[in-house]
Amino acid sequence: MSSLGNLTVITGPSGVGKGTIVRKILHNHSDVWLSISATTRKPRSGEIEGEHYLFLEKKDFQTIIDKEGFLEWASFSNNFYGTPKKIVKEKIEKGINVLLEIELQGARQIRKTFPDALQIFLAPPDLIELEKRIRGRGTESEESIRDRLAIANEEIIAKEEFDAVVINKDIDKALNEIEALMGLKSNQ
Repeated sequence: MSSLGNLTVITGPSGVGKGTIVRKILHNHSDVWLSISATTRKPRSGEIEGEHYLFLEKKDFQTIIDKEGFLEWASFSNNFYGTPKKIVKEKIEKGINVLLEIELQGARQIRKTFPDALQIFLAPPDLIELEKRIRGRGTESEESIRDRLAIANEEIIAKEEFDAVVINKDIDKALNEIEALMGLKSNQ
């Protein structure tokens, strides 16, 4: 019998580097699969069904909610987003390590629906550095930056709820720390 894979959840404030770390993990480790979320929003230009999201009608999404078919789900801007339970469990049963990059509320739900998941909080060195990173993107309005920083402050307070907290002061060190927590061999 083959060994089971693991579920790892990475959470942290916007601008902390979650996406960068996830891309590096996927590049370095072919045995890690990034869970694809389901959503009721319409696909954006260039988004591919089954690669970026699973695009569902609201009635179909609601059916899955009613059958407790999501590890976690939430509603944002009149659309639903969620992590389908079935495909995650199938991957884990095949020995594949599953990675989820989600927000705080979703991580809290997963604690109840999949308590064995390793939950990692990726934190900035401080809020000043986080603000620099968000402003450095050049994609946010001043109001959006203030909103993201207020949310980040609330999320950082919740970091003690997690199995591990990794400070992203240096991306490579943070990556190595997360790879070690996940039990992955570093390629460096």
